[in-house]
Amino acid sequence: MITARNITLSYGKRVLFDDVTISFTKGNCYGVIGANGAGKSTFLKILSGEIEPNKGTVEITPGERMAVLKQDHSAFNDRKVLETVMMGHSKMWQIMEERDAIYAKEDFSEADGLRAGELEADFGEMGGYTAESDAGALLSSLGVPDSQHELLLKDIPGNVRVRVLLAQALFGNPDILLLDEPTNDLDIETISWLENFLADYENIVLVVSHDRHFLDTVCTHVADVDRKKISIHTGNYSFWYESSKLAARQLSDKNKKVDEKRKELLEFIARFSANASKSRQATSRKKALEKLNFDEIVPSNRKYPGIIFRPDREVGNQVLKVEQLHADIDGRVLFRNVTFTVERNDKIAIFSKDQLAVNAFFEIISGNRPAGNGKVEWGTTITSTYLPNDNAAFFEKPMTLMDWLAQYVPANVEDADEQFLRGYLGKMLFSGDDVNKMTNVLSGGEKVRCMISRMMLQNPNVILLDEPTNHLDLESIQAFNENMIEFKGVVLMSSHDHTFMETVANRVIELTPNGIIDKLMTFDEYLSDERVHQQREEMYGVGV
Repeated sequence: MITARNITLSYGKRVLFDDVTISFTKGNCYGVIGANGAGKSTFLKILSGEIEPNKGTVEITPGERMAVLKQDHSAFNDRKVLETVMMGHSKMWQIMEERDAIYAKEDFSEADGLRAGELEADFGEMGGYTAESDAGALLSSLGVPDSQHELLLKDIPGNVRVRVLLAQALFGNPDILLLDEPTNDLDIETISWLENFLADYENIVLVVSHDRHFLDTVCTHVADVDRKKISIHTGNYSFWYESSKLAARQLSDKNKKVDEKRKELLEFIARFSANASKSRQATSRKKALEKLNFDEIVPSNRKYPGIIFRPDREVGNQVLKVEQLHADIDGRVLFRNVTFTVERNDKIAIFSKDQLAVNAFFEIISGNRPAGNGKVEWGTTITSTYLPNDNAAFFEKPMTLMDWLAQYVPANVEDADEQFLRGYLGKMLFSGDDVNKMTNVLSGGEKVRCMISRMMLQNPNVILLDEPTNHLDLESIQAFNENMIEFKGVVLMSSHDHTFMETVANRVIELTPNGIIDKLMTFDEYLSDERVHQQREEMYGVGV
């Protein structure tokens, strides 16, 4: 068990935590959620001892070991990959170093022999004799090839370095595991492996993630960081979200009787308990939900942005025709022979093992990059808007949010006065004096919300999204996702948010160096279809 008692932390006048007392117990995985800046990552650092609170203590059951996913990707630059992983079990690594130093002595004494014997015994109890092979197997499971295991960390690509540090945290079956955004830079297959690993994990896990599919798959509980406090709720993220919405509706329905509300909540709990039986964490999650008291379900204090796209006109019969598109970078082929036609009811997940291929594709079809030898032809009825992966070019000149948004008011809009602009900014939670905030001090999430305000102004019937959830908090992601499901137009999108891709898309197009795979099916169907898997292997020329 790990317990935080009376934790208080403030930076100047800003109070992050005020007298927080909370415990985490074995066998549970806690998804730590909260708005951007609420203190999720900071709380994990308090638990790990990296940050000292102004007041309060952290207590861990004696003998239990904690492991933390390191965020400093250069900390182990001069260590070999295999060594870096084994260093995750710090006590075992210290024993190994002391033992090896004794054996390296030229004047090996009797006392040295006795000490070496003690160390060998401890080393064996900790699984030291299989540590190297265990670390190698873990690396391979995370997609780090054997050929890189003896390389220095600084000599491997950044996205592989992330996997090595994740392997370091997972190594040796720690009693308490703290993971801050563990799915960043991981591909779909590796995320799936990690989901299965954590779903079977029998110790304590605390994880911060913006990936709702990941949280739903691995979490038995949600730890909600809100208003300087942390509250624990039984169930995964979807259960927390749906139950808080239900509780909010019930709270506002003054005419509904108490026993009717109780019945509705109990039916809701039973439905989620049944769904839990289908998950990898079936036993623990189902038992937890069955024990849940309906009084524990309370409305959330969260504010959700109002993301609403209303097309000015319907999409015509001709939407987009793409012929023989080709893109490369530094002589490396990103994709070739990309030919397809977009239909009026399409919501397409654009997918690739190479994220640069996806970025290049969206830049080409949006007109920001030449098509080269290919052809991109939009229909005459189409009004499109684009959310790029990199929005830095839109914020180069410092100005107020009000002035910034005013630049993008369409020519056919009359009376775009201050109240009009405040309305669009207000939907994205910029209220009051926020509209006078300067663009050069915006956070990543604030910039994306500004971009969404700009896009809504266009009233488009086609929306292009390249990693739309980057930098957004869960509330914004949820609101964006729900509107894209309801949107009465065409969507072409790519996202690392599995739930976004699965719930919105009815068609999947995968870009490969040898052509495309184009399937009229959901994202989950695409990933689980054996024929698609075989086709992917053929297109990439390697196992996927």
